Amino acid sequence: MGRESMWINAPAKINIGLDVTGKRDDGYHEVKMIMQTLRLFDRLTLTRKKDPGVRLVTNLKFLPTDDNNLIVKSAKLMMKEFKLEGGLTIKLEKRIPVAAGLAGGSTDAASTMLAINEMFDLGMSISQLMKRGVKLGADIPYCIMKGTALAEGIGEKLSTIPKLPACTVLLIKPRLHVSTKEVYSKLVLDENTIHPDIDLMIANMKEKNIKALCENMGNILESVTVPDHPVIANIKTFMMENGALGSLMSGSGPTVFGIYDDKEKAEAAKKKALGEYDGSFAFVTDLYR
Repeated sequence: MGRESMWINAPAKINIGLDVTGKRDDGYHEVKMIMQTLRLFDRLTLTRKKDPGVRLVTNLKFLPTDDNNLIVKSAKLMMKEFKLEGGLTIKLEKRIPVAAGLAGGSTDAASTMLAINEMFDLGMSISQLMKRGVKLGADIPYCIMKGTALAEGIGEKLSTIPKLPACTVLLIKPRLHVSTKEVYSKLVLDENTIHPDIDLMIANMKEKNIKALCENMGNILESVTVPDHPVIANIKTFMMENGALGSLMSGSGPTVFGIYDDKEKAEAAKKKALGEYDGSFAFVTDLYR
């Protein structure tokens, strides 16, 4: 029978390292990324209803609530495949900033699939859910898996790597939106491209050497987003001047994160940032393992 209603937290992610190694014939890019989930969550509440279909309700008026939303797409995919009776009302409380490089849409879709699996007693394993998730988006399998992982291929080939040492993370998202598609389309890969050393970063993680890791962090997409939005470089400098061990743009941006070994320093930097970057989102958190 399963459950009539349940809620689930959908965690944000950051890229501790992001490299693009090539472009495929189908237009997708080959990537090599270190992913990490954080304790910043959207919350989804799913309730069964008698009539078929998926109804999405959200606290942000500008978000689509039809098939253009990954929550609706992932719910419909599951309902159709398993011929589930009735329908669902899904309430989304959005806390992860939108279009921020934090996988907000992907984690919502992943959590929808996890919740439906539990609600309807489908008994699917994490890997079975991940195979379905990749049909909707390259980041979704990782968002189902969570924790610390190396993502390769288009982002769907995942392997576990040593956990990131415990630390505090400060997120700052300036008041601007960045299109992931546009960033990838402008990315230049040639003999002059400087690639971050992902293998070296994994070695640093194995040694639990967070200082070395912070020195070696890199995101190839900064080569596109930073020239278009200099405030990103400005925020990285601000973090380093305010106690961060290292700072990097997450994903295609524009969110910047700083890694701190002291929560008080991170909180002080957050307070200062809210005064300095008007209308920005700033949040102090730790790792979600």
